[in-house]
Amino acid sequence: MPKQPILLTDEIVPPPALVRAGLETLPVIIRAQGERASRRFIEFFTASIRNRNTRMAYARAVKQFLDWCDDRRLKLEHIEAITVATYIEQLSTTASKPTVKQHLAAIRQLFDYLTTGGVLDVNPAASVRGPKYVVRRGKTPVLSSEEARKLLDSIESTTLIGLRD
Repeated sequence: MPKQPILLTDEIVPPPALVRAGLETLPVIIRAQGERASRRFIEFFTASIRNRNTRMAYARAVKQFLDWCDDRRLKLEHIEAITVATYIEQLSTTASKPTVKQHLAAIRQLFDYLTTGGVLDVNPAASVRGPKYVVRRGKTPVLSSEEARKLLDSIESTTLIGLRD
C-alpha cells in the first residue's frame, strides 16, 4: 500500500508518525502562525529526526509543552526563555531528570528549527538550563584483577588472531 503524500492545504494534517505520537492535529499555537510555521513544524519531525523512537518521544514532549502554553493563552512569538524555564521547573516536580532533559532537548531543537526557518527571530529555549544528571555507574560490569588476568591468559598467543587479540 503506497504512502499518502503530505499535502499542505488550508487545513494542514500531520503525517501518521505524528498522529501516533498524539499529534492528531497541529497545535493551536503553531496553526495560529500560518502555513509557514505549520510546514516547518511538520518538517522538523519528518525531515530532521530519523529515529522513530526519538521522533515519538520528541513529539510527545513538544505536544505537552505547547498544550501547556496554550492553556496559558500564549502565542508562539510570546514564548520567552522564562516561559520555557518555568515549564521545565514545573515539569521537574513530576518527572525524572532524564525525562526533563529530554523534554528540554525536544523544545530547544524545535525552536532552533523554527528559528533557522525564519518563523521565529530567536530560540527562547537556547539559554534555558536543564537539571544536572550524571550517571556515575554504567551498566557494564567491572572485572576484578583476577578475572582480567584469566581473560588475558585465555587468549592464544601462538596464532596470528591470538596475537592481534
